[in-house]
Amino acid sequence: MELWLDAVLIAIFAFLIDRYIGDVPNRYHPLRWMGNLLDCIDRRIADRRSRWNVVIGFLSYVLVLLVFGGVALTITMALRYGLGGVGEFDVLGVHCSFGEIVWIVVSALFVKVTFALFAFRKFCSPIEDDLKKGDLEAAADKTQMMVNRKMKGMDLPHITSSCCETVSENLVDSVISPLFYFGLFGLPGAIAFRCSNLMDAMWGHINEKYYVLGHFPARLDDVLGYIPSRISPLFVGVAAKLMRMRSGRSAVKAAMAEHRKTPSPNSGWPMTAVAAAMGVSFEKEGVYVMGEGPLPSIDDIRRCYHLVELTSLVFLLIVTIPLGMFLGIHVQVFIEDFIHGLLGVFRI
Repeated sequence: MELWLDAVLIAIFAFLIDRYIGDVPNRYHPLRWMGNLLDCIDRRIADRRSRWNVVIGFLSYVLVLLVFGGVALTITMALRYGLGGVGEFDVLGVHCSFGEIVWIVVSALFVKVTFALFAFRKFCSPIEDDLKKGDLEAAADKTQMMVNRKMKGMDLPHITSSCCETVSENLVDSVISPLFYFGLFGLPGAIAFRCSNLMDAMWGHINEKYYVLGHFPARLDDVLGYIPSRISPLFVGVAAKLMRMRSGRSAVKAAMAEHRKTPSPNSGWPMTAVAAAMGVSFEKEGVYVMGEGPLPSIDDIRRCYHLVELTSLVFLLIVTIPLGMFLGIHVQVFIEDFIHGLLGVFRI
């Protein structure tokens, strides 16, 4: 099978795995293991103000990337070399093998670990149900697990706004960015982004404990998210048209005008685009108000995650798959070949 077709199948299979299977249990999730490794490093740092912590932050990123990226790519390399010619057959004039299919599926599983799209509805649907029952306390408790702000005692419009804000913000961090870097650099690119984003979530806090240690992962996450965040409004606009959302505002124009309202340099782009497409406002009290129109209704929560899902599908078809066909899959195979050669040198 041609490599470009392998890239198409890996991207599609990863998307389908996310939709119909979802994430592995938390205790077995590689991100949990990455987090445990970072916690282990974190606990051993005594002087939080030392400038050497910037170097520790950088080396920690390299370590996490080498360990988890190395394991994943060693597995895919072993499958491609070990099973590549096993069970050869032709389908619709395309020559392939059982071993190649296994390599594609396992690569797709690893790619899926780096992004999460359909988990949004899993977390938001119970909140919708609680709000429809009038149980604001239960809805606020569930929303608290998704956001950093204090939710206790919050009214219904601000609960719905919090849900829509976190879903739209995570459009870039959880979906578009890993898919973008998979397209550019294959599985290694997706893993590299996910390691950076996880470290930013754990260490990228502006406080005495993490201000120095988290400097490198926070800046790297900003850099890696720069392009995906700024192109995301284009795809939000396309998805909004496909869903026949008629808010009267351009997602792109709104994002350009209002993206600076958030503290993060990247999160404002998808958030303002989604708010404009839906014709609503988002408000984090005391921090920002973005968009025009009322705060989201209960039904807007569902509209929001459906918009984000369709936006991600459009991005997959227009950007990820074409990039992966011509760039990403070749980078992945090159690195797998490098690992195979390296292990051969050491006779492993």
